[in-house]
Amino acid sequence: EYNPIDLLLCHCVSGVQCQSCNRVTYTKRTICVLKGSTVDISCTYVGYYYTTSSFWFRSDKSTPEDLTTEPGYAGRVEYTGTYRGPFTLRITDLREEDSAEYRFTFKTDNFKWGHSFPGTTLTVTDLQVKVTPGTVTEGSWVILTCSTTCTLTDNPIPTYIWYKNGEYLFSDSSPQYQYSVSRGGSDSYSCALIRGHDKLSSSKVTVGTSSLSCLRVTYTSRSICSLIPSEDLPCTTIYSTG
Repeated sequence: EYNPIDLLLCHCVSGVQCQSCNRVTYTKRTICVLKGSTVDISCTYVGYYYTTSSFWFRSDKSTPEDLTTEPGYAGRVEYTGTYRGPFTLRITDLREEDSAEYRFTFKTDNFKWGHSFPGTTLTVTDLQVKVTPGTVTEGSWVILTCSTTCTLTDNPIPTYIWYKNGEYLFSDSSPQYQYSVSRGGSDSYSCALIRGHDKLSSSKVTVGTSSLSCLRVTYTSRSICSLIPSEDLPCTTIYSTG
């Protein structure tokens, strides 16, 4: 879902009627992006007080930790936004282990924004080539699908590129490629997805035909020298089981 999260906190002084409410709005509730790409997670703050300090953190940590201090994010995290924002968390060279819910917190001279408020959930997925059907035989039609585990965010018109044995095959807006299998051998296929200036590729998958049944006659010996003219010549016959 792309609906923004709107969080409202009213700051009150004991015994006095609330005079100000502060609101944090996350631009997106969920984001799905490809491994190796870059993501921006943003929110806005509306309130009476200016922020004096702020940071982003993962909600799955027992204690909120500033992402810029975590070793796993070293050199990959950048914050933008001051005082009133908007505030943005940028993570580069995304890894699957970066999948988590990210939250923004801040302090003012008068209060601290709570750590328990929900944020934006990020899912990092990889490109995979799926082969249908699972068993491939000569003459059958095969469908290759360039797929992800979630629907990519902000990629309305994707461009898929297909490769066969490492060589460019074709590009299209459809994530599928269909072809008829010829007899013998196997080929490797991979796909790539163009997002802006980034080109992200899948791992290779090998597609080959299953063993084809045939009728074969094998003679035990190519030549025999015999003193008895009527001696039988032994051979083995293998019949098709298909």
